[in-house]
Amino acid sequence: MLTTFKSDASADVIMFGDAAKALIKLMGKDASDSKGIVTPEQLPDAIARLKAAIEEDRQRQAQRTEADEAADVEAGRTGMAAPVGLAQRAWPLLDMLEQAQRDKVPVVWGV
Repeated sequence: MLTTFKSDASADVIMFGDAAKALIKLMGKDASDSKGIVTPEQLPDAIARLKAAIEEDRQRQAQRTEADEAADVEAGRTGMAAPVGLAQRAWPLLDMLEQAQRDKVPVVWGV
């Protein structure tokens, strides 16, 4: 399943359902709803929540040990098979939210 985020401030952002649900939850919204909105008044909080989650993920990644890296190599999780980090996954949506905040317009999905 795909989720499409829409805003008059930018182009659509399309994500796989599980990734989108995780980001919706991080923004403080109900991920079980198939439709949703981040109003202009809610944008600052949603942006702050996503940025905080990204920073936590970056700190967690920075604490990885050589043993963690070796385990990834052995399991074949390197190069193109490496997991996508939260910062990479969230960036298009975060950019949309920031543009929507500048333009004072909402971000919606499932509509």
